[in-house]
Amino acid sequence: MSASIAPERVHAPATPGAADPRPVIRSAADVSSLVNRGAAIGSDARIVVAIALGGVFLDAYDLGALAFGVKDIAREFSLTPTGTGFVASAITFGAIVGALIGGYLTDKIGRYRVFMADMFFFVVAAIACALAPNAWVLGGARFVMGLGVGIDLPVAMAFLAEFSRLQGRGNKAARIAMWCPTWYAAISVSYLLVLGLYAVLPESHSGWLWRLILGFGAVPAIVIIAIRSRYISESPVWAANQGDLPEAAAILKRSYGIDARVDTAHSTSAPAPRKASWSNYGALLRGVYLRRTVLATVLSIASSFAYNAVAFGLPVIISSFLKQSMLTTILASLALNLCFAFVGGLIAVRTVPKVGAWKLSLLGYAFQLVALVGLAVVGRPGNGVEVVTAIAFLAAFLLGQGFGPGSHTMTFASLSYPTSLRGVGVGFNQTLMRSSSTVSLFLFPVLSAALGTKVFWIIAAAPLIGLIALLAIRWEPSGYDVDAEDFTPAAARSLS
Repeated sequence: MSASIAPERVHAPATPGAADPRPVIRSAADVSSLVNRGAAIGSDARIVVAIALGGVFLDAYDLGALAFGVKDIAREFSLTPTGTGFVASAITFGAIVGALIGGYLTDKIGRYRVFMADMFFFVVAAIACALAPNAWVLGGARFVMGLGVGIDLPVAMAFLAEFSRLQGRGNKAARIAMWCPTWYAAISVSYLLVLGLYAVLPESHSGWLWRLILGFGAVPAIVIIAIRSRYISESPVWAANQGDLPEAAAILKRSYGIDARVDTAHSTSAPAPRKASWSNYGALLRGVYLRRTVLATVLSIASSFAYNAVAFGLPVIISSFLKQSMLTTILASLALNLCFAFVGGLIAVRTVPKVGAWKLSLLGYAFQLVALVGLAVVGRPGNGVEVVTAIAFLAAFLLGQGFGPGSHTMTFASLSYPTSLRGVGVGFNQTLMRSSSTVSLFLFPVLSAALGTKVFWIIAAAPLIGLIALLAIRWEPSGYDVDAEDFTPAAARSLS
C-alpha cells in the first residue's frame, strides 16, 4: 500500500507584518507545521532526541549483559532449560504490560510526565538483579525492568517523531531509526564491560560477573534521570493538541529557539484532535490504520523473533555451535555487533530520507533469510573454513537487521499514526512485539538444546514472513505528514 491518503495541506503559520515578524500560532496544525520545518540552530531539540534514546540504550544493555551471564545464572541456580527461558524472558513479560499501559498514558497525561517516571524502574530493578538470591527474585526484578522498558518506548518514539522535521536529512524517519545504532552501541558497551570484568576478576570470583554487569545498569539510568530533569520538555504538538497553545509556544521557544505569537482571536476551524482513551486501541484497527497496523505489527513480530533468537543466542552460537573459548566468544560478539549491526544502523539513518523505510526493510529481510538458511545448511562447523563461513552468515544477518527491519520497525510503528494515536500505536505494536520476544527468548534455549543448528530453519521463517508482508502492503511512512491527519477534516472524518 502506498501513502494513499494525502491530507489537505495544513496552512503555514502567517506573519502579521513588518512590525511583528514572529510566526503566528492559531491552531495545533500551526505548531505541527513549525516542527516539521525543523529546529533552529543551537536549540535543545537535538538534546531531547538524544535523551529520548536513553531507555532504548538500557533495554539493549540489559539484553546484551544477560546474554553472557545466562550460563552462569543457570549453573548457580541449577536451572533447567525451561527455567533459563523463564529468567531470560521475564523482562519481555514486563514490557508487554508496560507497553500497553505506557502507550495509553503517553497520550493521556503527556510525554513529559511519563518520560520522567519510567527510569526509576530501571534503577530499582538493576540493583535487585545484582542482589538476587534466587531465580525467582531475579525473574521478578527483570519483570519490573520490563515494565520500565515497555512504558519508555512509546514515549521515546513520540519524542523522536515530534521533535524532528518532516523532510531532509535528520527527518522523523531518520531520527526514529537512530534507536537502532543506539541499541547496538548499548550491546557493545555491555560486551566491553564483560570483557573488562572478565579480564580483572579472579577466576574464583567469576560467578560475580553477571551480577556486576546487570547491577551496572543502574548507573546510566541515574545519569539519564538527572539529565532529563534539566532538558526534557513536553512535546509541543501534544500540548497544542490538548488546546494549550501558549504552552506549545513556550516549548517551541525553549526547545527550538522559535519565538512564535499565539493568536487565539483568529483561530482557524479544524476538527478537534482525538482525545486519549482506551478505545483508541480500537481505532488502530479501522480505516487505513488497519493496513498500517497489520504491516507494522507483522514486521515487528518477525524482526523481534529472529533478532532475539540470534542476538541473545550469539554467545551461545559462537561458544557452543562454533566451539570457541569464552574470550574468543566475547571478542567475536563485540566485533560482529560493532562492525555489522551498528554500522548497518548508521547506514539506515543516513539513507532512509532518500531511499525510504519500505525498501530498506525489504532488503534487510532478504539478507537475513539468506543468512539463516546458510547457517542451517552449514550446521555445526567441522573445520576452519566452515567456521569462517558461519561467522560471515552471522555478520550478514546482523548487517541486514541494522539497515533493515532493526531500524525501521519502529519507523512503521511510530509514523503510521498521528500525534493523537502515536502513544497507543507504539504501545500496541510493542505489546505484540514483546510477546514475540518472550516466545523467542523462551524457546531459543529449549530449541537449540533439542535441535542444535537445525533451529536456524525455524528462525528463518521470520524474515520470510516479513518479506511477504512488505510485498503485500506497500506503505512508506518516511516523509509523509501523518500528523496532518489530526487536523485535516477529510482525513479526520474518514479515519475516526
